[in-house]
Amino acid sequence: MGDVNDDGVNEERVLTVPNVLSVGRLLCAPLFLYLLFGKDEPYQAAWLLAGLGATDWVDGFIARRWNQVSTLGKVLDPTADRILLGVGMVAILVHGSVPTWLGIAAISREALVAGAALALAALGATRIDVQWAGKAGTFAMMFAFPFFLAADADVDWSDQARVLAWLFAVPGLALGWYAAVTYVPLARRALREGRVSSER
Repeated sequence: MGDVNDDGVNEERVLTVPNVLSVGRLLCAPLFLYLLFGKDEPYQAAWLLAGLGATDWVDGFIARRWNQVSTLGKVLDPTADRILLGVGMVAILVHGSVPTWLGIAAISREALVAGAALALAALGATRIDVQWAGKAGTFAMMFAFPFFLAADADVDWSDQARVLAWLFAVPGLALGWYAAVTYVPLARRALREGRVSSER
């Protein structure tokens, strides 16, 4: 029957609305790159990336509201976030629409977290649940970078877009690095638990 949570819901389900949305976000990454570099349409690319960032909140809401939380979703959702945000950050940094120091600081944080997750998995650590600060930081950056892209496009509200970009970027970067630091004790505990489980 698979794992059943306290609400009697089978968490081993694969085909759920949140999982479909997560896969859809991943499949849109090439379209974002095509709009930005292939068609040279930074404004359209910005809207697409911001829309994909919004679906991250939508799939989480659906999962909780309609009991569609799944084991796959707990891995797929943050993975889709990491890949989409990483692709967006690198592409917008290469495009030159975001300050270099900010782009490097944000990308370094994502690379550090992704590398640590892979290392922990290889060492047999138990899975670490996504922390609120990390999720909020990712959500903020998923809007900050599109706003920087919109600010660099030839639109009437480019000045306002740049202000909004910084309003999202500063707390997003701070929350992201704060979450990275708080993962350290969680990673140690996950390693201990993984070793205990392997010894049984």
